[in-house]
Amino acid sequence: MMPPPTAEDDLASAGSWLESNPALLERWLRDHASPELLQRVQHAVLPAAPAAKRTSITSDLFQLWLAASPAKSDQQPQNVRPRRDLESMDEAELFMELIRDVANELDIDVLCHKILVNVCLLTHADRGSLFLARGPPDERYLTAKLFDVRHDTAFEEAVKQVRSEEIRIPFGVGIAGTVAQSKMLINIKDAYNDPRFNSEIDRKTGYQTKLILCMPICNYEGDVIGVAQIINKTDDSLEFTNHDVEVFERYLTFCGIGIQNAQLFEVSVLEYRRNQILLNLARSIFEEQNNLECLVTKIMKEAQDLLKCDRCAVYLLDLNCCEASHLEKILERPDKTRIAITDNNSNDKGNLVTDNNQKATLDNFCTFTTVFELRATGTQSLVSRPSSFDLKTSTLAQIASYTACTGKLLNIADVKTWLKENHHNGDTESARTILCMPIVNGQKNIIGVAQLINKANGVPFTECDISLFEAFAIFCGLGIHNTQMYESACKLMAKQKVALECLSYHATASNEVTDKLAKEQIPSADNYNLYNFTFIDFDLSDEDTCKAAIRMFLDCNLVQQFHIPYEVLCRWILSVKKNYRPVKYHNWRHALNVAQTMFAMFKTGKMDRFMCDLDILGLIVACLCHDLDHRGTNNAFQTKTESPLAILYSTSTMEHHHFDQCVMILNTESNNIFQALSPDDYRKVMKIVETAILSTDLAMYFKKRNKFLELVENGEFDWQSDDKKELLCGMMMTACDVSAIAKPWDVQHRVAKMVADEFFDQGDLEKLQLKEQPVAMMDRERKDELPQMQVGFIDVICLPLYRVLSETFPWVKPLYEETVENRKHWQDLAEKVEMGLTWIDHDTIDKPVETITDPEETKDIELTVQTLHTAPICQPLPPLDHKLKRRHKLCCIL
Repeated sequence: MMPPPTAEDDLASAGSWLESNPALLERWLRDHASPELLQRVQHAVLPAAPAAKRTSITSDLFQLWLAASPAKSDQQPQNVRPRRDLESMDEAELFMELIRDVANELDIDVLCHKILVNVCLLTHADRGSLFLARGPPDERYLTAKLFDVRHDTAFEEAVKQVRSEEIRIPFGVGIAGTVAQSKMLINIKDAYNDPRFNSEIDRKTGYQTKLILCMPICNYEGDVIGVAQIINKTDDSLEFTNHDVEVFERYLTFCGIGIQNAQLFEVSVLEYRRNQILLNLARSIFEEQNNLECLVTKIMKEAQDLLKCDRCAVYLLDLNCCEASHLEKILERPDKTRIAITDNNSNDKGNLVTDNNQKATLDNFCTFTTVFELRATGTQSLVSRPSSFDLKTSTLAQIASYTACTGKLLNIADVKTWLKENHHNGDTESARTILCMPIVNGQKNIIGVAQLINKANGVPFTECDISLFEAFAIFCGLGIHNTQMYESACKLMAKQKVALECLSYHATASNEVTDKLAKEQIPSADNYNLYNFTFIDFDLSDEDTCKAAIRMFLDCNLVQQFHIPYEVLCRWILSVKKNYRPVKYHNWRHALNVAQTMFAMFKTGKMDRFMCDLDILGLIVACLCHDLDHRGTNNAFQTKTESPLAILYSTSTMEHHHFDQCVMILNTESNNIFQALSPDDYRKVMKIVETAILSTDLAMYFKKRNKFLELVENGEFDWQSDDKKELLCGMMMTACDVSAIAKPWDVQHRVAKMVADEFFDQGDLEKLQLKEQPVAMMDRERKDELPQMQVGFIDVICLPLYRVLSETFPWVKPLYEETVENRKHWQDLAEKVEMGLTWIDHDTIDKPVETITDPEETKDIELTVQTLHTAPICQPLPPLDHKLKRRHKLCCIL
C-alpha cells in the first residue's frame, strides 16, 4: 500500500490530478468506494441539514423520478439526498425509510399524498387513489381523499383535483366498494373484462386502465377505514406481481395506523376549535345581551365560517315570548304560536311526523316574526319582518316552517329532489343543500329555526356538521332567550318605575289635606291622655288621631332636634295613615296605640333615659309604620297561599313588607322626615327602624327573649352597647305591640272582639281557598275557646315580658298590673265556657266571607259579640314565673 502524502505540496498535486480526471474519480467512487467512505464524502461536500428537521424521503423520491426525466434541472435542490444514497439502499432499508416518512405525519391530506407517492415508488405503479370510509354503520360509503395521483403530482394539484368533484362509492359497489365491504384485496389483470370496473372516468380523461390492485386499509381493531388503489405499471409489466402485492399489503398495514392517528388528530383539532368557538359564543351571549341583532349575527358568522356554507339564516317565531310569559297565567294570548319540542335528537331526512302522528306538509307554515339572514362573506345580517305572503311564497321559509312544525332536524342533501318527493314545485332560490334545526329556549319551547344553505362545493352536510350545528342552535337559543329576558327585565323595571310613581302619587296625602292639618291647632298631650298607659282612641276622630301623632313628635322634641319641616311631618303622618288598609284590627288606630304606648314608656315609664334622641325618633317612626299595608292575614297564611310577599321573603314576611312600605313612603317626594339628617345618622335611624319593625314578629321575640331574661337576671343595668340596646328596643316593641292586653277591661274586651273578627275572617279564607281546617284561634266554630286561649296568650307572652320589664324598670309597672287584672276576667270567662255557657250571642257574621263579591261590602261587616256580666274574682292570682312550664293555646292579637 502506498503511504499517504505528508506534504502540502503532495496533497495539492493529488487534488489537481483528481480535478483534471473527474470521470475516473466518479467511476472509482461508484464501483470501488465503501459505503462508509461515500457517506463521509457526502457529509464533507453537502451542508448538513438542521438536526431538528428530518429530510422528507418523499421529496428525495420526487428528485429521483425527476432525475430520470430529460427535462430535469442540473441544479441539485438543497437538503435532498443524492440519487446514489437512495439507490444504494436495499429494499428493506427503503421500505423502513418510507414508513418513517409517514409515521409522524398528522396532516391527513399530506399523509395520503405521501402514501400514494411512496406506494407508486415501491410497486412501480403509474398512479394511485386513496378512499376513506365515512357514514354510519348501516350506510357506509367511500369518499375519495386523493384520486389519480402520479409520482410527479404535486400536493396542491392533487388536493385541488379531488375537491373539484366529490367521488362517493357505497360499500359493495365497484371494485373499491367491494374491497371495502369484503376486506379482501382485488388484483385485476384486465380491467375492461371485469364487470365491477367503471370505465366512465377513462372515457372522460382518455386514459386506459389495464391493471388494478386494490387493497383495504384497516385500523388496529380490524375495521376498514379506507381503500388504496394503484393502476398500471411503469416498467411494462403485464401484472402486479405477488411481490408487489406483498409490499403493498405490508406498507398499507403501517399506513392504516398513520391514517387513524391523523384522523384522531384531525378530530382533536376540530374539537379544540369547536370548544374555542363555543367559548366565544358563550362570551358573546353575555356581551351582546342588550342587542339581539348583534348576538344572532355573531352566532351566524361563527357557524358559517366553521361549517363552510354559503348562507345562514335564523327565523324567530315570537320576539315577545319572554316578556309575555308572566301574563300567561292570567290571560292566554290568542295570537301566540307556541310549539313544544318533543325530540331534539331526531335526525330525519325529510319524512317527518308531528306530535299528532300526522305527516307535516309545506302547506302548514308558522308565522315567523323576524328573519336574520347572513349572505356569503357578509359581516352584517339582513333583518326583515316578513308578511304572511312573503312566508308563503318563499320556499326556504316554508322549509324552515316545516322544521318548526315538526320540531325535528332536517338535512336535505338535494333540495330539488326533496321538494319533488314532498310534492312541491316552488323556487329553490339557488339552494342545493339545506340543514335546518329548531331553536329552543330554556323551557324547551321552539322559538325559531336555524338554517344553513349550500355546503361548500355542493356536498351534503355531514354528521360532524350536524353535531356542530346542534351546538350552535343550543347557544343561539340560549342567547336569544337570555337577550329577550334582558329586554323583558328592562321593560319590567320601567313598568315598575311607572307603577311606583303611580303608587307614590296615590299613597301620598294630597296638598289640600296636608295644608289643612298643618294649619290646625295641636292639642296638648294631656288633652289626649298620651302620657298614660290607659290611652283610648275610640272617641278620637281620624283628624284627632293624626294630631295625636304630631303631638308625640313635638313633645319628644324631635321636630326641633332633627329639623323636620312641619309640613313634611304632617304629610308623612297623613301618608302613613293612608297606607293602612281598613282591616278589623291591624289598621291605623292600632299603629297609633302602639306608638302612644312607646311614647308613654318614654315619658311616664322614663325609658328615654336609656335612649338617645335618634333612638327615640326611630322607635316612634317604627311604631307608626310597623303594620303598614297589613292585609288582615298573618305570615303563615302568606306562606300557605304562596303569595308574592312569601316569595320575596321566606321569614318575617309581613314585617319585611311593612318596612318596605315605610321606606317607600319616606322616599316619596315631600315625605322624607329624615331629610335633614347627616348620612351617618340617616343610616343609623334606618337601621333602628328596620330592626324595630322586624322585632314585632313573635318568632323574633321568642328568639331574643331568653337572652334578654338572662341579662336581667344577671343584674344588667348598662344598656348603651349596640347589641344590648337593640335587644332592649326589641322587647319594648313587643311590649307596645301587645299593649292592648293591658288596657282597661272594657277596652281590652272590645279590642279582643276585633282581633277575633279578623282572625275568623282569615280562618274562613283558609277553609275557602286552601280547603284546610284553620287553627283554633281562627276557627269561627271554636269561638267559645277564645277566653281560654287569651289566658294562655297572657301567661306565655305578656305577663313574663311585662313582669321582667317592671322589675327592671319600675315605671312601666302599670302594664303588668293591668294585664294581671285582665287575666282574671278572661279566666272567669273560660270557666263559664266550661260550665256550658257562651260568651258570644251570635254564631256567625251577617254575611259569610265566601259570599262577598264586592270588596267595599267588607267595610260594613262587624262581628256582634256580647259577654256575660261576671262578678269580680275574689281569690288571689297565683304568682307567675316567666319560665313557664305550662303551655296554653295562644290567641295572638298582633
